[in-house]
Amino acid sequence: MFERPALLWESIDGKNVKCSVCPRRCTIAPGRRGFCRVRENRDGALYTLVYGLLTALAVDPIEKKPLFNFWPGSTSLSISTVSCNFRCPWCQNWSISQASPEEVVTDEKKPEEIVRLARRYGCKSISYTYNEPTIWFEYVLETSRAAKEQGILNVLVTNGYITNEAIDALSPYVDAANVDVKGFTEEFYQKYCMSSLKDVLTATEHMHKRGMHIETTNLIIPKLNDDLDEIRKLCEWHRETLGRDTPLHFSKFYPQYKMTNLPPTPIETLISARKLAREAGLNYVYIGNVPGEEGENTYCPTCGKVTVERIGFDISTWSLTRNNQCSQCGAKIAIIGTFERSRAPLQLF
Repeated sequence: MFERPALLWESIDGKNVKCSVCPRRCTIAPGRRGFCRVRENRDGALYTLVYGLLTALAVDPIEKKPLFNFWPGSTSLSISTVSCNFRCPWCQNWSISQASPEEVVTDEKKPEEIVRLARRYGCKSISYTYNEPTIWFEYVLETSRAAKEQGILNVLVTNGYITNEAIDALSPYVDAANVDVKGFTEEFYQKYCMSSLKDVLTATEHMHKRGMHIETTNLIIPKLNDDLDEIRKLCEWHRETLGRDTPLHFSKFYPQYKMTNLPPTPIETLISARKLAREAGLNYVYIGNVPGEEGENTYCPTCGKVTVERIGFDISTWSLTRNNQCSQCGAKIAIIGTFERSRAPLQLF
């Protein structure tokens, strides 16, 4: 089931193929694979090697994606496959994102099976997460379409390295995305991700214009992307392109994979980044990977009251009306959906 003809490619000279799923647009010779390791040229036709191939299946709180302003407290059926179109040396999911299909233990599920599991466990949405969903394009497309028909929402947790063509195909079915903007210089992206900041920003803007609910995450890594001027430019781009009400998450780095030589992000750096974002005019700025820090909460942009209080991925206090208005001043809070009390996380595979 996991090998089938791919979408979004063109033939070159009858032998080579060019893939158009991500901005890398790999030209692939017969018998070879693209940079992502999961799209292969077979006799002049492009095949995906991971359709229906799962490396994880879990019920997560939507806040874990992280999406704080999208159906808070609901659960999402999280699924992943193998490999990625980036090579980030700090990846927390490196055991699946930096591997080939032959190197990882997997399970197989048809799109209809995923939808049935989401319904069985009462999940509001399905999240394509843990590794980069872009390279799983065909399966994400068909699963999200099947989910939408059953009234289930769809979420991308993505590095944003995706073409407009792929976004256009997914946008009728995908409701929300958290885009990981890893840094804010081309040098950073070229050196550590082997990709382009410009392409990520273009894709994020295009997803926003296509009507997806967008939240972005910036993992702040000491000595690599923690320059406050760089962070200020990220915040200004975020405000001008995505709007003041689009949430921005600053996340704490912990040493892992090939970057165990760097220290964890100081909490002071995260607080400073959040302050810069608020000064830049962003209304919903969060701090992640620091349970109990006040930056996890949602504040009313008008009166400053805590409207949603969180500890980790759990909502401890909900101070909004049924119309998602601040209970103190009545201002509308930019949250999509109503509060749902999450079930406990569940690892299914």
